[in-house]
Amino acid sequence: MKEKNRTEVFETLQSMMSHYCDGCFLYNYLRKSEGKRAAHRFCISQCTVGEKVKEYGKQLS
Repeated sequence: MKEKNRTEVFETLQSMMSHYCDGCFLYNYLRKSEGKRAAHRFCISQCTVGEKVKEYGKQLS
């Protein structure tokens, strides 16, 4: 599989986050009920989109 360059990875990441993460019901609910840290922790550790974001982030670093 051909490896994407940094610009392509960044554009894919931006597109995915704007499509799935902006206005996320679970994030908004957790932020209101448990706080910003708990909502962020959920996104990073349990959300499938968050896991993909981490993978793309590793490609950028």
